[in-house]
Amino acid sequence: MTSRAPDPQAVQNLLEPNAVAIIGASAEPTRIGGRPVDYLKQAGFAGPIYPINPNRDVVQGLTAYASVLDTPERPDLAILAIPAAAVVDAVAECGRRGVRAAIIFSAGFAEVGAAGVEAQQQLLATAREYGVRLLGPNCLGGMNISRGLIATFSSSVQSGLPQAGRIGFVTQSGAFGSHCFALARARGLGLSRLVTTGNECDLDAADCLAYLAADADTDVIALHLEGCRDGERMKAALDAVQASGKPVIALKGGESDIGAAAAMSHTANLAGADAAYDALFRRYPVYRAHSIREFIDVAHAAARSALPRGNRLGLITVSGGVGIMMADAASHHDLDVAPMPEAAQRELHDMWPNATTRNPVDTTAQPVSDPEMNANFQRVMLREGNYDVIVNFLSMLPLAPALAAKLRPPLQALRREYPDNVLMIAAMCTPEAQADFEADGYLVFEDPTAAVDTAAALTDLGRRLAHSTPWQRTAVDCPARVAAGQRYAEFDALALLADAGVPVVPARRAASADDAAAAAAEIGFPVVLKIASPDILHKSDAGGVALSLQDEAAVRAAYDRVMANARGYDAQARLDGVLVAAMLSGGVEMAVGVQNDPTFGPMVMAGLGGVFIEILEDVTFELAPFGPAEARAMLQRLRGYPLLTGARGAAPADVDALADALVRLSEFAAANAATLASVDINPLLVMPAGQGLAAVDAVVLSKDDANA
Repeated sequence: MTSRAPDPQAVQNLLEPNAVAIIGASAEPTRIGGRPVDYLKQAGFAGPIYPINPNRDVVQGLTAYASVLDTPERPDLAILAIPAAAVVDAVAECGRRGVRAAIIFSAGFAEVGAAGVEAQQQLLATAREYGVRLLGPNCLGGMNISRGLIATFSSSVQSGLPQAGRIGFVTQSGAFGSHCFALARARGLGLSRLVTTGNECDLDAADCLAYLAADADTDVIALHLEGCRDGERMKAALDAVQASGKPVIALKGGESDIGAAAAMSHTANLAGADAAYDALFRRYPVYRAHSIREFIDVAHAAARSALPRGNRLGLITVSGGVGIMMADAASHHDLDVAPMPEAAQRELHDMWPNATTRNPVDTTAQPVSDPEMNANFQRVMLREGNYDVIVNFLSMLPLAPALAAKLRPPLQALRREYPDNVLMIAAMCTPEAQADFEADGYLVFEDPTAAVDTAAALTDLGRRLAHSTPWQRTAVDCPARVAAGQRYAEFDALALLADAGVPVVPARRAASADDAAAAAAEIGFPVVLKIASPDILHKSDAGGVALSLQDEAAVRAAYDRVMANARGYDAQARLDGVLVAAMLSGGVEMAVGVQNDPTFGPMVMAGLGGVFIEILEDVTFELAPFGPAEARAMLQRLRGYPLLTGARGAAPADVDALADALVRLSEFAAANAATLASVDINPLLVMPAGQGLAAVDAVVLSKDDANA
């Protein structure tokens, strides 16, 4: 499938119309066809609103028309709230009228089965014939708050119109979008745009992302994905977002089939359906949330606050116990809860002798008697501790209106003095107190742990944006080429990887006992001997491995034994003799590989061998191709990474050589994306620093062979 580029202009036509027609408009504001008319009127949409209803002359006080062909001027946008069976003809009429975009509420298309898929294909063909771009079908529509465009039938709007703000929100799920819209409104979180993409038969989330990247009303993007059908278009959209410098908060749900190759590839089994999304988001200024609460919290905070320049976190509390909880949460996120300098601690002690002054700083309940003390302590922390973020736990103090009023002026002064730091208040507040603190530039949370979690998310986004560089995806010229329809067993796989620049163990193939002995003599003893067969993947199970062979006689005996074992294990297996390889010892065992994700392309896997991969599944993935910095970051994400750096007195492994091998593997994978299904290298033996590494065993599968 050829990927098309994202089309932000088409989304702009949809969300920035001058005139809107509602096909299927109802005189009843609570009906699906009546809600967009009512919402557009309530929101003050400035352009003409044309209800299309052949059975009425007037709809909700507006002149109605029998057809979109009858409107006095051409609508830019049509909203279709009609049965699925009538949608194709309505889109054709829109095309004849010159309508550029249509939002289709109607369900009954690809989401309902084969007949619906066929109907959706006919719908798309009609839209393309007339040049109409579609949002949906089976969607809740979209909103452009600054223009008063509330083009949805969501009942959540009946409780109140959206608040204008700087967050652009894209979701594939209408129900999820409505839920988050209601949560955002209750939280006081303002939106610039909201788009629900539904079945995505035409415009999709990537198109919307590219539009929001260029949208002057949007500073922060909130993205909810259930899946993605065009990985290259999504990458291109995220390229545009990255270039804009806007952070993205993503919530990804759902699973996708990673293909039949999973049954044959250990790497694929470890990848799972979701690893590609994690790898994708890591490439961009995208923070992945894992709950709706976190999704809303982080979007809210990113829209209201500057992003931290570093990860130093200062904690101040009226409760020692809560201070410990916050410090524990910070440690979980690898935030730097650095202690206050000794001189600064003495300064705080002089201000209040009963305070704990290290970090967390515990003022006890003294701010009740001395409301200015809380801000004064923070001032010292910011000035002397150089903290990027402060979380200020005030418990229930702001529930008392009189005390909240006394706390506010010193905190306002502090905010003015430190406009670029992230300042948070964790407390129970009256709605009025919370609104006041937020108006002063504070992020307010009821749960102190949620505040620390959000501080970590903002820190992550700040780091990503500060170090964001364009992803160079042009595949290098790699001489190693994977032929379609072929499985490369160990010897051929090692030769292929060697051509790609990945160091491999010295090995020879032998078709007789004498050939094996000669190969061993050439390589040098000790050697290992393994059965060579495309039909026997698990050689040890078949008795097809002989280790630590010290001389030619041992090699000849092992050859006969291994061949006999293989025939007894599978009489139908094709036997190509044996592989004779150098017997390496020492070093750190790694397992690396490639899985070609059907949506986002090849991913390289890295993990420590043995128990780390088999039981703990301590692995990480990166989309190919990538460079040395990404390779090192991969390794540092592993829980077992200290084993590579010399844990417990061991010699450090050759991490430089390992990073280079991962880069070479990524280039090989990218260059062969059209034919490669998977690569498994296990083990990859990494020797002590300066001594390199070698792939000891490998299997390479092409796409046709993996699907056979």
